[in-house]
Amino acid sequence: MKKYIAEMIGTMVLVIMGCGSAIFAGSAGEAVGAGVGTIGVALAFGLAVVAMAYTIGNVSGCHINPAITFGVFLSGRMKGKEAGMYMLFQVIGAIIGSAFLYALVSLGDHAGPTVTGSNSFKEGMMGQAFLAEMLFTFIFVLVVLGATDSKKGAGSMGGLAIGLTLVLIHIVCIPITGTSVNPARSIGPALFEGGDALSQLWLFIVAPMVGAALSAIVWRIFESEK
Repeated sequence: MKKYIAEMIGTMVLVIMGCGSAIFAGSAGEAVGAGVGTIGVALAFGLAVVAMAYTIGNVSGCHINPAITFGVFLSGRMKGKEAGMYMLFQVIGAIIGSAFLYALVSLGDHAGPTVTGSNSFKEGMMGQAFLAEMLFTFIFVLVVLGATDSKKGAGSMGGLAIGLTLVLIHIVCIPITGTSVNPARSIGPALFEGGDALSQLWLFIVAPMVGAALSAIVWRIFESEK
């Protein structure tokens, strides 16, 4: 049970830190140069992953993302029941994190375009959004599978490699969708945001899962060549 709790807490922290940076600091005080902007939000997400990797990595592996869990499952590294429980607790953690952010916004003020840091895409840009979320999740999960490989992975540096990859992905993808590459990270905020975030939520679940499946296929090809 402790690994599921770890996944819940890790995902909660990712949402609070990553989405929280977008809400409260992403555009705060831009007129005087105080906002952290795209780079700052990207760093917040990446550093949250690094922090959690070195906190709960030895407990659960620190997936904190259903797409990563799905990729790990398809690559044959975990059983279906365990993967399902991971995903469930990740979503619960994201909802708890979003609830904290919603409460913080309700009790004060915020500078971001949303109250929970939810994902969305512009009208007529569904194809672009789907391709972006699928492609960047594919890259992200492939890095995760490589960095955590038991024989030729990055070892203790795996968390850093994964976190920095997420930073790079956010830098490119934030202007397109706000960057999800993580269904749980999208589900939690969308439930509190409503509107477009909720009606478009399906894309931020399906596209990352497709990307994760593709990465698992590619990784299996790599493994077969060893």
